[in-house]
Amino acid sequence: MTISVSSSDELIRLDTFLSSRLIQFSRSKIQKLISEGRITVNDKTVKKNLKLSYGDTIKVDTSKFESLEVPKLKKWEYPLEVIYEDDDFAIINKPFGVISHPTTNNKDETLVNILLNQFEDKLSSHPDPLRPGIVHRLDRDTTGVMIIPFNEYAHWKIADQFKNRTIQKEYIALTWGEWTDDEGIIENKLSRSKKNPLKYQSSIEGREATSKFKLINKGKYFSAINFFPKTGRTHQIRIHCSEKGYPIIGDELYGGGWKKLNEYLPEVRKKINNNISILNGHYLHASSISFLHPRKEKKILFKAQPSKEFSNLFEMIKNEEI
Repeated sequence: MTISVSSSDELIRLDTFLSSRLIQFSRSKIQKLISEGRITVNDKTVKKNLKLSYGDTIKVDTSKFESLEVPKLKKWEYPLEVIYEDDDFAIINKPFGVISHPTTNNKDETLVNILLNQFEDKLSSHPDPLRPGIVHRLDRDTTGVMIIPFNEYAHWKIADQFKNRTIQKEYIALTWGEWTDDEGIIENKLSRSKKNPLKYQSSIEGREATSKFKLINKGKYFSAINFFPKTGRTHQIRIHCSEKGYPIIGDELYGGGWKKLNEYLPEVRKKINNNISILNGHYLHASSISFLHPRKEKKILFKAQPSKEFSNLFEMIKNEEI
């Protein structure tokens, strides 16, 4: 079994990373397999605490471990907007509230399960049997455009573009507050929080995170921002908004939860409640992506429209109603 390391998995310990991938095993079992040399990184035996780098290739020797066989992933019939499809890849509009791949706590209701239902035959030659179709990720509540490679050739051609940062992405973030800057660049280093393993934060020991932003419009109390991330760190845009003082609306993890609505005038709360069904999720949408077609070597651009719920709030901000 061969597993590739994505950019969002950089600096994670090998045993921690594999605990989320080999979901049929305990962490202690994985550590034992590493110490026995059954698991290698870039064809070398390593220690369990090795910090991974983007592009690392992990090989798991399954020859003597029947239980290391890839667990059978279930199909999940769930609405999916397919924007484009050919023999090498598809472009989808990821739905709200769906995580990208199976985890220990959720094996059956993820984007991977939806993809198997939609593209099972085409995904049969994907190089990662645990995450077929996944070459990059969006957070559970982030919606928008995603590239879904079908085969090994397309996967690595697209992965190299992510590695070399030649893929251009655009996001729309709806945030609390009125941004004072019309445009700029946010740069810092991000690492996983030691207090809360679900969060990331600025750290001198972290990995470079760079986002260019441009104000779309600011209303009376909220703002709409375009983000053009140069790097693709986990939660990057969410953290950049939060640390700048304008957390994304609905982002409980980074200070943008709906409790903040209590800080606003009753008329503002009424407008929000009348027009938006308050969900337990944040308002961040991947609106477009541009890259080289893996086989034709031609630049292509795809866009994904936000949901009606997102668009309602977006229009209110653009029209300066709130």
